[in-house]
Amino acid sequence: MPEVMTERANKSSGRVAFQLEEQVAHLLRRAHQRASSLFINQLSTHHLTPTQFFAMARLHEKGRLSQNLLGRETAMDPATIQGVIQRLNEKGYIRRTPDPMDRRRMVLELTESGQGVVQSLIEGAIQVNDEVIAPLDDLERNEFIRLLHKVT
Repeated sequence: MPEVMTERANKSSGRVAFQLEEQVAHLLRRAHQRASSLFINQLSTHHLTPTQFFAMARLHEKGRLSQNLLGRETAMDPATIQGVIQRLNEKGYIRRTPDPMDRRRMVLELTESGQGVVQSLIEGAIQVNDEVIAPLDDLERNEFIRLLHKVT
């Protein structure tokens, strides 16, 4: 594991040292690329993106949610969640109905087909998770997850 460095002055030049392989944003991007690639391989049979699966998984966990709340629950901005919902609706995986308490609000729920898709993909999602953190021992895995929660 490379020595963790913070930006520090190079004594001879007075410039701040910058090493790409030690930049958090770069490392997170590389980890994201690896996780996304593994995830896409798991989801390819249903032609889903990771964001589509995560929206469906949240609906599977929580049941009916407003589109706004689903966006917040999955950390998607309004434009992104709108596109995700539109595509899932076109695939027949979700149902959109007006909220009986506020007709301006749309309530989302998985269709029977959507429930089946999510259930068929959960084991694969768990395998992807395990593969992403496979290089870590049990203590490191718990700490890694804890730290990710702390920075997100």
